[in-house]
Amino acid sequence: MEILDILIIGGGPIGLNCALEAQKNNLTYLIIEKGTIVNSLYNYPLYMRFFSTAEKLEIDNIPFISTAPKPGRQEALEYYQGITRQRNLNINLYEKVEKVSKENEIFKIETSKGKYFSKNVIISTGFYDIPNLMNIPGENLPKVKHYYTEPYPYAQQKIVVIGSSNSAVDAALETYRKGAEVTMIIRHSEISKSVKYWVKPDIENRIAEGSIKAFFNSEMMEIKEHSVIFKDEKGKINEIENDFVLAMTGYLPDFNFLKNSGIELQGDSQNPLYNPETMETNVSNLYLAGVVCGGKDTHLWFIENSRVHAEMIVKNILSKS
Repeated sequence: MEILDILIIGGGPIGLNCALEAQKNNLTYLIIEKGTIVNSLYNYPLYMRFFSTAEKLEIDNIPFISTAPKPGRQEALEYYQGITRQRNLNINLYEKVEKVSKENEIFKIETSKGKYFSKNVIISTGFYDIPNLMNIPGENLPKVKHYYTEPYPYAQQKIVVIGSSNSAVDAALETYRKGAEVTMIIRHSEISKSVKYWVKPDIENRIAEGSIKAFFNSEMMEIKEHSVIFKDEKGKINEIENDFVLAMTGYLPDFNFLKNSGIELQGDSQNPLYNPETMETNVSNLYLAGVVCGGKDTHLWFIENSRVHAEMIVKNILSKS
């Protein structure tokens, strides 16, 4: 029975960085990823551009060459998948981790394809897998999409975009420019302050001129086959015709998986318990890396500020050996 030094759950940028750090320190490791390499980035909108500049997306000091000030999705896929090939990282793809348990200081990791054993486990699963549901009637209709990839299917359709974050704003602008009739339903009183600074004036001007309708301080009540019902800021119930709903309401980590792995979750935000100096959780030798550290506060961690987790974790592992 082979016992790895480190098993890494999640093959996103931070999971890859953890593997690179393990490789540099001659530790045996394996990444298990339920999809393709950097699967979350693969599922981003096709024409998405990062808020970060290229150098802030680099891992292990490997240069990220971009022709634009802000790299796009395809450039990021080329960069991270290229590193995986070039460094010959040990990664299993399209394999889902189902259970992590610990017996006699050794972790048993059960997946959709087999079992593995490791002295240490790093969970770096991000947060893009589980949509933050509205829990309203009709949310499960086929016309409701929690993921947005490109605008072309929505040409000449009546679209409702729910939310005011970057993903909602990008969806609203792109579908509008392909001929959709766009209405935004927004819980807050304004477009989110976190929207990319070069995009925010665009959406605000489109709303101001009436090209895109926006209802602020409003709440979705029900989604029907050919319409949606929402309550506006005056408390009035409105029903408008609708072909598709793009519910850009955010995403959440898999809290059940974290809890079942023995990790304590704290407060309403479900923040996982870990040591910020080592990234070790309340379970000895079980670590967190990347966005998953923030619980429901998924805006706290990005690639650029969580790249350091890999070095912190491996340093702690080495200090115990």
